[in-house]
Formats: sequence, C-alpha cells, structure tokens
Amino acid sequence: MYKQMGMVKVVGLVLHPRRDCGSAIDAITRWAQRRDVTVLGLHEEIDRIDCQAEAVSPEEMVERAGLLVSLGGDGTMLRTMRLVEGRKTPVLGVNVGRLGFLAEVDLPDLPEALSAIDEHRFTIESRTAVRTVLPDGKAVSAFNDIAMVRVPGDGLAAIGISVEGKNFVNYQADAVIVSTPTGSTAYSFSAGGPIVSPNVEGLIVTAAAAHSSFNRPLMLALTERLELDVLATSGRLAIEVDGIIEGYARPDDRLAIEPVPSAANVIRLGGTSFYERARRKLRVEGSAQVGVPDSADAVVVDSFERQRYEVLLGGEVAGVLNYRRHGEKIELMHTEIEQTFSGRGLASRLASAALEDARGRATPVVVSCPFVIGYLDRHPEYADLLSQS
Repeated sequence: MYKQMGMVKVVGLVLHPRRDCGSAIDAITRWAQRRDVTVLGLHEEIDRIDCQAEAVSPEEMVERAGLLVSLGGDGTMLRTMRLVEGRKTPVLGVNVGRLGFLAEVDLPDLPEALSAIDEHRFTIESRTAVRTVLPDGKAVSAFNDIAMVRVPGDGLAAIGISVEGKNFVNYQADAVIVSTPTGSTAYSFSAGGPIVSPNVEGLIVTAAAAHSSFNRPLMLALTERLELDVLATSGRLAIEVDGIIEGYARPDDRLAIEPVPSAANVIRLGGTSFYERARRKLRVEGSAQVGVPDSADAVVVDSFERQRYEVLLGGEVAGVLNYRRHGEKIELMHTEIEQTFSGRGLASRLASAALEDARGRATPVVVSCPFVIGYLDRHPEYADLLSQS
C-alpha cells in the first residue's frame, strides 16, 4: 500500500459530464489559491464552465498532478482511476449529486477533506484492476468488472471458465462477470455475488441468471490464471468494461483476464468504513427488519456534528440536507435522498423541518440548495425567514 505523499503542488480535476460541479470547483480553487497550488482540468470539461483551472490534455494532467479529485458519482470515480492506472497518484472522490459508493466525501465536507490532506490525516487504499485484450486486439482495463453479456435475440452466453489452463465449469447465462473486490458491489452483486472488502486480493466470477445447473460464483486468487472461452453454442456477446460496451465476442473467441494489483490508490479519511458505505448504498437491512417503513414514520434529526439534517426511516438514513452556519445565519446547501426512497416526499420533509427549526431558533436562513429554493417558491409562508443581507 502506498502511504507517503509529499506536499501537493498540482491538483487535477475530473468532472461529471452533466452534474453541476461549480461549488466544488470553487472550494478547490479557493483552497489552492491559499496554498499556491495549481489546478488543472481536462479541456473538454473545463472549457464548458467558468473557472480558474488550467485546461490540459489527459496525458498532461496525469504527468503533472500530485492529486486527482473526482467530482461526480461512481462512474466519474472509475474514469479517474482508469486515467491514473499504474501510477501512485492518489484519487479523492467527491460525491456531487446522487449518493455514491466509491467516493469518500460528500460535497459539504470537501473543505475539511482538503485540510486533512494538507495535514496528512488520511490513508491510501490500493485498488485492483483487471485487463484483457478484446478479440479485435484492443487492450482494455476495468476497476469494477469485465462482463460478457448476451445480445438480445442472439442466444445465451455460453462460456467456459478455465483456471490455470484447465476447464473448471461451463456457464450458460445472461452474462458472465469477472469482478474486482471494488466491483463486487456493482454488477456482480446484482447477479447474486458476494460483497467483498476492497482489501481482499482476488477476483470474483459470477453468472447472471444462470441457466446451467452450476450457478455459484467463484473466488480466485490473483495469482491464478483465468480465461473465458466463448463456446460453440453461445450467441454473440457484448463485452462491457466498467459498464461500457467496448467490443463483441463470438463462438471460439477467448479472453485472458489479467489482474493488476495496486493499479490505483484511493484516499480514505476514516469518516466511514467500507461496510458503512456498503450498507448505505445497497440498503443492507438487518434480518429482524421486515417490509418497507412507512414514509409517515419518517423522523428528521439535526446531526449537528456532521452539519446536516437527516431523515430517518426504520432507523436508517434515507436522505440528508447539508447546512453550514455563518455566524448567526444558517445556509441550507444541498438536499439528497437515497435512490431507494425517492418519490416519497422525504426531501420536502427535510426542507420543512429545517425551516421550522430555523424559525424556532430565530435564525436567518440563506438558501443555496436548488430543491429548497423551489420549496420556498411553493411555500411562501417561510419567506420571512430569509436573510435580507
């Protein structure tokens, strides 16, 4: 595990292609200006927004940056990790928009995270990648998974799994997924695979909707040679690399899978463990809990140590409204509801509870959260709470 990181003088930004990253970029550029740190961005991403980052090519960013910051969701994080594959450059993931699984911090926690990096209060977690060469000769790599997926109308995926040069089992399925521990909570999990700690060194092979008598996942050591053979009875297969179709395979094609240990390094600040993130993202429930909690039973609490209001359902955090206090004022910054609980009116519950709390404390309110701005338009009875300066 790579543990040492000197003073960061150049930071590279990788942005979600559609989400608004403006407030995150502003926080990073303010931090960088105070420390005489250069901020880089990719041409195609920085050119569409107004910011002070220097636009560069991917090659130049990777060469110059001592730290990469991924602003977006899990897809942006995976893209950033692929960008620095094989280098020791650490990656900090920041959730912008939906609650992500791979990122380390939510948007309101970014300034504190940057300070922690300044003060070396973090650890580095290495991540395994998988590589293969497609039938057309193209080399690809993934940090979640490489999957061979049936093409609708072309028949099942019939794939032989060979370990150390010898056939172990043949799957007939909708897809066969080779996953890293990082990707164990993605496609592999939806196909019935296990949740695997990213600290484990190994690969998981999972069949999705298996039609063969053997349908169990396999766990292989990184040192064991793995090959996937497309059998004569198979239909044409799409090859997905971290969820993106990169090519196709036909009967008699073979994919040799090469694991790449420590292919990327992810910054961890110790705020949450892997299992807390898994529980939050995958909605892992205790065995004693039955059914879906009624939204009428939702409770909103002020988690003041984390500077956010939380709406709880069945004891689980279903959504948050982040805030920041500025002297006597409170700024309502960002509302986020877990995808599992969307459409139940929980964001409105958060907004009304936060505004009622401000009224009870006689606290002027500043609103930068788009959802709360819209809520205030629909509920003018709260207009008197807004700060006039």
